[in-house]
Amino acid sequence: MSKPHAEFTRICDIMAAMNDDVLPGKMMSSPALSCKGKVFAFFGKGGMGFRLGPQSDPKSLGIRKPEPLSPFRTKPPLKGWWIVGEDEASQWESLAARALEFTRML
Repeated sequence: MSKPHAEFTRICDIMAAMNDDVLPGKMMSSPALSCKGKVFAFFGKGGMGFRLGPQSDPKSLGIRKPEPLSPFRTKPPLKGWWIVGEDEASQWESLAARALEFTRML
């Protein structure tokens, strides 16, 4: 298991242990975390993806190189979803918590 995948697994374990409504899931064949049947974070695309909301600005949270999640060639990026690369894995846990908070409000 790679170091980034191990970090994702650690975050999954923490989130599930601290939140009864967090379960493992899948997003586009990638391992993910879900709440109430809605995915809020996943591992893949060269980093970890987070559902932070359409009004979110990851750079304001100190993320240097956030990328919008754009899984489809002919469609625009998914609103409110951001990929944060492995080089910023130290931010993943706090972003997962923010993504969970946003998803609970939906």
